[in-house]
Amino acid sequence: MTNLEQYTNIFAETFGVDAAEAGELEYQAIREWDSVGHMALIAALEETFDIMLDTDDIIDFSSFAKGREIMKKYDVAI
Repeated sequence: MTNLEQYTNIFAETFGVDAAEAGELEYQAIREWDSVGHMALIAALEETFDIMLDTDDIIDFSSFAKGREIMKKYDVAI
């Protein structure tokens, strides 16, 4: 499974959406992506990709697309 597939699946599983919808997600655009959902997403990403996101990056992680940019900082090409 590619990094993009893993990344997309984490969004889909965390927020209960189809993988096809994951790419359009933004923070608080759906009920499931609240502060608790956000931390569940971050925990799943950190575990899957064996990284530890900085606090500023956790705060800035505001969408699927922005997350892809942030992950590059941790040498995770998505």
